[in-house]
Amino acid sequence: MDKVIEIQNIVKNYQVGSVIVRALRSVSINIERNEYVAIMGPSGSGKSTLMNLLGCLDTPSSGSYILNGTDVSKMEDDYLAEIRNKEIGFVFQTFNLLPRYSALENVTLPLIYAGVPKVDREKVAVETLTQVGLEDRMTHKPNELSGGQRQRVAIARALVNKPSIILADEPTGNLDSKTSIDIMNLLDTIHKNGNTVIVVTHEEDIAKHAARIIRLFDGEIAQDYRNEAYVKA
Repeated sequence: MDKVIEIQNIVKNYQVGSVIVRALRSVSINIERNEYVAIMGPSGSGKSTLMNLLGCLDTPSSGSYILNGTDVSKMEDDYLAEIRNKEIGFVFQTFNLLPRYSALENVTLPLIYAGVPKVDREKVAVETLTQVGLEDRMTHKPNELSGGQRQRVAIARALVNKPSIILADEPTGNLDSKTSIDIMNLLDTIHKNGNTVIVVTHEEDIAKHAARIIRLFDGEIAQDYRNEAYVKA
């Protein structure tokens, strides 16, 4: 099996005043390449902490994390930033677009950080925006786009470096129900095109799009199971 994520006995503790908060308690997860996984759990379950670790935004107190063959569990911030830009495409609930930049400029940013030559950047960004159905909105700024269009720009930005993983944190949290369906259908297509997709959500109907559901409770994995209703086209 081709594992893109191997997490073994991950512990994450935080010091809050004189109290130690045990956010994750010996969590172990393997995720295969091209899996579609939903991570669920109530507030305080540890799902946001796990997402930050999976996304190389934080490092564990103990345990190991092998991402696409590289041990990232003890990396310094500069190296983690390089790994993030290369391996992980983030999709956030709040879109996180730069307001003064056009859709095309927002999608080009990760390519700049990756050192892609200018002559190639725009071509790749245009192709990626076309892939998410925004070929006619490339010059528009975020305030000229609907919520669904802004999330499509964010998804294009996540895809543009061809990362190992698309990590979506509550990707429909700021969208109405119809637009949410459109965005999840787009993530379904991205998965069918070969990407590993991990969705962090508290919504059951969003989690149902995934082939595998991991439920956290009190910093531990309470359930990890295949979604019997999932059908891969």
